[in-house]
Amino acid sequence: MTAPEATGEHSASIWSPRFLWVTLGSTALVFLAAIESLAVTTVMPVISTELNGAALYAAAFSGTLATSVIGMVAAGVLSDRMNPLVPLTASVVLFVAGLLVAGFAPSMLVLVIGRLLQGFGVGGQVVTLYVVVARVYPSLLHGRLFAVFAAAWIVPSFVGPFAAGLVAQSVGWRWVFLGVAGLTAAAYVAVVIPLRGLDLHPSAEDAAAARAASAGGRLWCAVGVAAGALGLTLAGETRDVAPWLPAVVAAVALAVVLLTALPLLPRGTLRARRGLPSVVLMRAVIAGALFGSEVYIPYLLVDVYGFDPAWAGLALTASAITWWAASEVQGRVGERLGSTRIAVYGSTGLAVATAAATATALWHLPPAVLITGWAFAGAGMGLMYPRLSVLTLRYSTPQNQGFNSSALSIFDAVGSSSATAIMGILFTALPAVVGFPAVFALALALALFAFVPGLRLVTEGAVADR
Repeated sequence: MTAPEATGEHSASIWSPRFLWVTLGSTALVFLAAIESLAVTTVMPVISTELNGAALYAAAFSGTLATSVIGMVAAGVLSDRMNPLVPLTASVVLFVAGLLVAGFAPSMLVLVIGRLLQGFGVGGQVVTLYVVVARVYPSLLHGRLFAVFAAAWIVPSFVGPFAAGLVAQSVGWRWVFLGVAGLTAAAYVAVVIPLRGLDLHPSAEDAAAARAASAGGRLWCAVGVAAGALGLTLAGETRDVAPWLPAVVAAVALAVVLLTALPLLPRGTLRARRGLPSVVLMRAVIAGALFGSEVYIPYLLVDVYGFDPAWAGLALTASAITWWAASEVQGRVGERLGSTRIAVYGSTGLAVATAAATATALWHLPPAVLITGWAFAGAGMGLMYPRLSVLTLRYSTPQNQGFNSSALSIFDAVGSSSATAIMGILFTALPAVVGFPAVFALALALALFAFVPGLRLVTEGAVADR
């Protein structure tokens, strides 16, 4: 039995009987990865205190991101050569193993080791799920499914932190990890059972071409990206040695990241070449603009405007709601809007949000300006994120679906981590009255730069997608 074609009754919806359990299971895997990420952020202060692990606090986060890059590349290599269920299974096993190690960790060092395993697993899951989508669902349904994936990342922001805090207070923080481990195993079963009857292998020619390509070099490059990302994240820790050292360490680490990432990206990515290279570049730029700066939204509301922490999250909640709504819009009418319009609308929303944040921090405008403005960021990202995923698969063949999917995920992670680290160094190097406007101004610059690849997403002659 082969993967279904885009014909017949069952291709009309991702919720049709043929796709139902695959949709539910894959969405659950995305949802649980998002829940785990948010939950760990919530309970890590408790964990650090109990395990006396303040010195390894940052490594518990940055290490996961670093190993996820290696997981992305390894999963991409394997998916191009074989049935993606093999790397998906390995990724889920690593993720669950990491959760179990963290859940039973007797020390902070062991917990960090568990977090490293989780990174390998999460990175691999992301890439293999993209390949599963490409090989199982007809192309007309890709936008709808990626909209559901986007919602699966956003919905946990409504309940994840509260639920994690409740679990930690009632039965202990260890069950934050152990509970997700059990649910992930169940979600994996829901995905695998209906897929086992499908032929998801690439063609013999595509698999042979993928095997002929050197995988060892790509894996070493992934290690280089991971090491550079980790160095960039920890650059701020060198300030105690010399005030100027963080900037030097960050510059060297960023150079390492970009140089080692080049073989993992489509040719012409850093030059914003039309088509797939611009898709990958735009994903990194908008991820850096949003994720690098949004951590300072609650900080500004608490530090400058005196908000309680619970109320300070209001701006992020508004952004999450608009992200979900815009994802739904993109999934339903994305083909009619076209990629170029979506890029322009989305980049404009992100620019409006970061401009509102910059103006609020610079001139002490009413906080309503910041909260309302940041909702535009969510709307912009909700339009762009699923669309960029759709375009990545549209520009891919069975021979390079794994490579292209991993490239999108890798540069997304690179953009987020690099911008976050650079903004952190900038913020700590400046007085708070200047630091907030500087961080948001850098995010605004990235949002404006996003128009460059955004106007080059479509290859020449692809009029229907404009």
